[in-house]
Amino acid sequence: MIWTELDTWIVIAGALTAMSCALPGVFLQLNKQSMLGDAISHAVLPGIAIAFLLSGSKDTLPMLAGALAAGVLTAILSGTIQRIGQVEQGASLGVVFCVFFAVGILLVRVAADHVDLDPSCVLFGSLELAVIQSSGIPKVVWTSLITLAVNSVLVALFFKELRLSAFDNRYAASAGIPPESVRLGLTILTSITSVMAFESIGSILVIAMLIVPGATALLFCRSVGSVLFASLGFAALASAGGHLLAISTIPAMLSYLLDNPDIGSVSSAGMMATCAGLMFFSILLGKILSKPRGASVTQVDTQ
Repeated sequence: MIWTELDTWIVIAGALTAMSCALPGVFLQLNKQSMLGDAISHAVLPGIAIAFLLSGSKDTLPMLAGALAAGVLTAILSGTIQRIGQVEQGASLGVVFCVFFAVGILLVRVAADHVDLDPSCVLFGSLELAVIQSSGIPKVVWTSLITLAVNSVLVALFFKELRLSAFDNRYAASAGIPPESVRLGLTILTSITSVMAFESIGSILVIAMLIVPGATALLFCRSVGSVLFASLGFAALASAGGHLLAISTIPAMLSYLLDNPDIGSVSSAGMMATCAGLMFFSILLGKILSKPRGASVTQVDTQ
């Protein structure tokens, strides 16, 4: 294995993107809205495609506007279906995001015929290509860094509101904190974070980074603050470990199994998601094996 400057930028970009996704992902899980992250990451596709068709470019501003509109519409429609149709939240989200995702795929295909847009990159990302630049720091690194900084500032500023809304709606409302407004803000933040991650890890793999680092931290952390910091660490580790697997371990295994020495590296974004899953199941297994019989499950408190 030969490590180059390009590999360093891939890990940095992947880590920043994964950490950006992990922050809103933690509060989605605390609100029992993990499915919302899945829905948003799929449902923003038609918004992005429409933005491409209307603007004829891949500028960040039209992408954000389209994704934001689609993300908010997803939350509104799913809430309306849940309220009027008297169905549970997961079912209402499933109806909305499946329809939006199907429409998005069709529109992305149409947009690809009019704009320099590769549908596979929108779905699966292209981290290796995103960091290629003639000189200086790649644009995707700056974009991911700004997204992480904005998410960190917003979480720090509204930490009390996010925490109370996640654990006790009635107390939050009595304290003057409107839970529905907080959740709408979280939806908007998730939508923006998802579209900023498209260039590197794509709309499908962003789901793993929204959910898995936070889910891993929730296995053993008891306070919201520790869950946030641990999820950031797991996101960064998944980036570094996933890229190492993509350029060394997995190609070596495939070369041996298929008796083909010419097999090159595999998708770094895909292996980052895989590495995040491996960490989750490793910690889960360790927790199961070490937990005494009859012991209660660890709960996250409101601190």
